[in-house]
Amino acid sequence: MYNYIFTDILDRSSPDFKYWSGQSSSSKKAYQTETDLHQPKKTGPKRKLNRYQEFLLTLVKLRLALTTFLLGDLFGISTSRVSQIFTTWINYMALVFTPLLKWPSQDVIKRFRPRSFAVNFPNVTGIIDCTEFFINKPRNPTAQSQTFSSYKQHNTFKALVCISPSGAITFISKLWGGNVSDRYITKESGFLNLIRPGDEIMADRGFLIRDLLLKKRAKLIIPPFTKRCAWGKGKHLSASDILKTRNIARFRIHVERAIGRLKNFRMLSNTLPLNVKPLANQMISVSAFLCNLQKPLVRK
Repeated sequence: MYNYIFTDILDRSSPDFKYWSGQSSSSKKAYQTETDLHQPKKTGPKRKLNRYQEFLLTLVKLRLALTTFLLGDLFGISTSRVSQIFTTWINYMALVFTPLLKWPSQDVIKRFRPRSFAVNFPNVTGIIDCTEFFINKPRNPTAQSQTFSSYKQHNTFKALVCISPSGAITFISKLWGGNVSDRYITKESGFLNLIRPGDEIMADRGFLIRDLLLKKRAKLIIPPFTKRCAWGKGKHLSASDILKTRNIARFRIHVERAIGRLKNFRMLSNTLPLNVKPLANQMISVSAFLCNLQKPLVRK
């Protein structure tokens, strides 16, 4: 029953669906659509899967990172057709789902804010962190240096993730090279355009963006830095700073949990091959939306 309902929704939402078949595929037909099955004069191989099955194939590949050979065997199609379907659908899903990753209004945040946040950090509207995705080592030396992460000791892509107090992903940036700093991504990704006066953003100690938020009349909440000891060499935290650090860490861990949900999609947690680089941003946006369909991350 759900199969027929979902197929009907897909048919009505995408009546002119065209499939990817290479760089020059925009001006030609890749293969027959469902409306072409009764027109034998149409060129191209016969379509074997309906839209629901193609949608399911895309989700399976994104979630489990199965090889195209295995997916082709499971669905009874060729490996080249699997690649065409996945490329077409992941772009289409990104086009539909990305606008649904919205920055919530203050009223919505207050309505769904967990009780623990209301007591300890009532003005926090977002918790941010950067995450990295492993990629294969590029051949180009310039690309190698731009994507090499000194923190991970690997070539990576990096993205900025922001969640609401309830744990929903409200912003995810485009991918940057692994050697780019967190401050640079925060400044150039468009995240600051979403900040409203009076907002409070919680982050790790490494986010040195207090001045950027002050320009937006917003506040940065990070753990306190160590201070030089008055009785000798070295640095330390006072007892009050230790309690503050623990309190912030107790709430900031939710963004790590949200990133963990995101990386449950194995195409993102595995090392990305370079041939999927054009689809990487789309895969991350679609995965973020699908994470928001799960149960609330933070309990009241």
